[in-house]
Amino acid sequence: MIKKFLFLASLALLLISATKIGKRKTAKIEVIKKEISLPKNVDYNIPYLKRNFIAFKEAVAFKESQGRYKVVNTLGYLGKYQFGRSTLKRFKIYDTSAFLRSHDLQEKAFVALCSVNKWILRKDIKRSVGKTINGIKITESGILAAAHLSGAGNVKKYLRSNGNFRFSDAYGATIQQYMRRFSNYDVSNIKADRKATV
Repeated sequence: MIKKFLFLASLALLLISATKIGKRKTAKIEVIKKEISLPKNVDYNIPYLKRNFIAFKEAVAFKESQGRYKVVNTLGYLGKYQFGRSTLKRFKIYDTSAFLRSHDLQEKAFVALCSVNKWILRKDIKRSVGKTINGIKITESGILAAAHLSGAGNVKKYLRSNGNFRFSDAYGATIQQYMRRFSNYDVSNIKADRKATV
């Protein structure tokens, strides 16, 4: 009799717990369905970044330093845009510590360098934009980014050799990679100026 009672009691407990588990699973499934289902008329307000000069310079900065102003790499290149000391001297910036501390100075130096490179490469931009070299459509922003990487002279060699001239920096980045990665940004607001200053 006791065995029968224990058997029935354990069976009853098993049924009760199974019912509770079933209710929990059903409740979880309904919660998941509620989380997944979307209203029918939703106004998605997703920000869209235009491919303008600001987007261009931030993309270059992220590639160069992940956008960090105080970075000095293993080769001694400085700041958000990884300037070399010789480039900084061209803009009469001699105090590299002050340069690293000044966000404004770094931003102005990048704009000035783009203006100078655009002036140096003005004829090559006119001749090459729209062409395809080594499977890459040449754009003005791609040219300016490549000039930031390798210098305007190396970009001239690349374009004038129809892509036969090769350049890569110490970390393996190439003109072609920059031409592709930074293509189709609107950099028309940068004026070609060989005397650009910060």
